[in-house]
Amino acid sequence: MTRFIAVFILSIMITAFASLSAIASGPSSPEEAIVALKDGNERFVDGRSAHPNLDLSRIRDTSENGQHPFATIIGCSDSRVPLELALDQGIGDLFIIRVAGNVCSTDEIGSIEYGVDHLGTPLMVVMGHTHCGACTAVAQGAEVHGSIPALVAPIGDAVKAVKSTNHELEGDELVAAVVEENVWQSIEDLLMKSPDTLKHVNSGTTKVIGAIYDIETGEVRWLGEHPKQATIIAAAGGGNGHIASVDGHGDGHR
Repeated sequence: MTRFIAVFILSIMITAFASLSAIASGPSSPEEAIVALKDGNERFVDGRSAHPNLDLSRIRDTSENGQHPFATIIGCSDSRVPLELALDQGIGDLFIIRVAGNVCSTDEIGSIEYGVDHLGTPLMVVMGHTHCGACTAVAQGAEVHGSIPALVAPIGDAVKAVKSTNHELEGDELVAAVVEENVWQSIEDLLMKSPDTLKHVNSGTTKVIGAIYDIETGEVRWLGEHPKQATIIAAAGGGNGHIASVDGHGDGHR
């Protein structure tokens, strides 16, 4: 019996070590990267985060050997959306850009290109979140000042798209619809304005997907690729640098 218990404990330790080793080594394909993020979020929600790659040896390794993140993520600046924690990843695992409303304008796209093209991340995620203040402000026509109007301008396209097909929506339902549509809008803006990103999408080395983080539960809802990705790629010239307009832009991307 004692030997059986010892073997059982050893098998658990081996399994746990293998799991942590997989986390530490990092995914190398879009599919593996998605699984790693999904597993990390599940651990976070279940209260069993592994907190990988947070020790001094990891700091030294990334300092001496450079960073090799497996995912580029653009998320909102909202303090309730702690991306590394919510996805249970550590130092050097994720290349993260944060901006109010997770919009994709020039600065954000340039940063994304650094992650996708220069660092070679196999996955790019646009991460919106529930009850987004930026989306709420634009959806409700709130008065904003300073540089904020220009910052949140792209969200206006998402609001128009939602209202064009869902005239009856208002309040929380309207905001929720705009949050999701804004994820699609950001992906479209990225693909339309970034031939470098499009090149990697076309070659299959990088996948671009959307997601929404729930600030009440900590759970991420994974949306997948843009439902009109093929149309957007064609309108963007297939990644050859020619930019055209997307037919039906603003129709909700359904």
